Amino acid sequence: MTASRRQVLAGAVGGIAFSGSISELFAGSAAAHGRAGYGPLVPDPRGLLDLPRGFHYTVLSREGEPLRSGEGPVPTNFDGMAAFAGRQGRVHLVRNHENRTTGRIGVPTVAGLTYDPAALGGCTTITVDRRGEVVGERVAIAGTAVNCAGGPTPWGTWLTCEETEDRAGTSGYTKDHGFIFEVDPEDPHRTGAVPLTAMGRFAHEAIAVDPRSGVVYETEDAFERPFGLFYRFRPDRPLGGRGSLRAGGSLQAMRVPDVPDLAAIRRTGASFDRIEWVDVPDPRAKETPIRLQDFGRRGITHAQKLEGCYWGGRSVYFVSSYARAGEGSAATHFGQVWRYEPDRRRLTLVVVFGPDTDVQLPGEEPDNICLAPGGGLMVCEDGAGAQHVFGLTRRGEVYAVARGRQDIGTPGAPEWGEFAGVTFSPDGSTMYVNCYTPGTTFAVTGPWHR
Repeated sequence: MTASRRQVLAGAVGGIAFSGSISELFAGSAAAHGRAGYGPLVPDPRGLLDLPRGFHYTVLSREGEPLRSGEGPVPTNFDGMAAFAGRQGRVHLVRNHENRTTGRIGVPTVAGLTYDPAALGGCTTITVDRRGEVVGERVAIAGTAVNCAGGPTPWGTWLTCEETEDRAGTSGYTKDHGFIFEVDPEDPHRTGAVPLTAMGRFAHEAIAVDPRSGVVYETEDAFERPFGLFYRFRPDRPLGGRGSLRAGGSLQAMRVPDVPDLAAIRRTGASFDRIEWVDVPDPRAKETPIRLQDFGRRGITHAQKLEGCYWGGRSVYFVSSYARAGEGSAATHFGQVWRYEPDRRRLTLVVVFGPDTDVQLPGEEPDNICLAPGGGLMVCEDGAGAQHVFGLTRRGEVYAVARGRQDIGTPGAPEWGEFAGVTFSPDGSTMYVNCYTPGTTFAVTGPWHR
């Protein structure tokens, strides 16, 4: 059977996470015969979340309910999230809220934690005890905009990314946006609401930190020409711990010689050994967006819809979710996964997604991804129709872990909110995941190591 776009995606993320070969990942799909995963999903009588038999969920938080801190209601648009170990067996969940200047419920402003009072995005932190009960929920940062993704640091903080480059005066903002902010899960007042301006001002999507060097890799999500760039930030205080990124550093953009657009590369396994890093002329983009700045006679390398970015082994991986020639890309593709090896200065095209689709398998605009405790990955689906969290084994087998049941559509036209922010507790016993809308944070327990 020809591998569908979704099957290719399953193999791609599985291989990336564990550095397995693509041939091993396509050594047959047991999922089609029901051998992978935890069994079929059981309809939830409460109409919230379908799970396999033996698994149970708890609703930790819902939009509109009072924050336990008393700071206001829980904001809307639940997005990226990560889990951090706390004291006495507690777990801190730092959760993004992808709000702009308009929205149903913005992140409440809090003294010392608010960047721009006119912006409604930010993060909240949920704290659960060793029994899984919520013992705290508070604002972690406010007054930021379009907090979509980000990533954890080796020293245990969260970098939340603004997926916008709106300036002060636009949409009522009082300050420029498009920055990265650091959030301390234990005490957000330690980090405050300070933009890490040296890391660039652009439509950030995600970051990944090289735990050996402290270099931070960043993706830019731009779907209109000129397309986004792939960046690295070289901090002046690498691996310096909480607050060290404020010391500044140098921002560079990737140049692949003779490749102005990554979409032009079509052959899986294509490799480039002379990757160059070019200094960004104006990281704060005071007058000109970075992707429009002058990078010299040889130019710079662009790509449409650069999104996921994560570190695995000795490499950083990043994704171009699609490219469309009709929108100005050098070619059309359904997705690319690239691997950059800093030690070798080598860039390799790991996977090119295929043109076919299979509605029985995941891959319709996958979003957040995390490692699963028993091996493989968990992937949040963000597409049309039913919304799932899917598991992918190391061999590329696909299985459903959860299905959203909260219908936000109209009579005769059902619609379900996407999943986001899937993450596991440090001990691997609990999966946490968000429904984007209606904003709901679930804790799922069960035989994860089965």
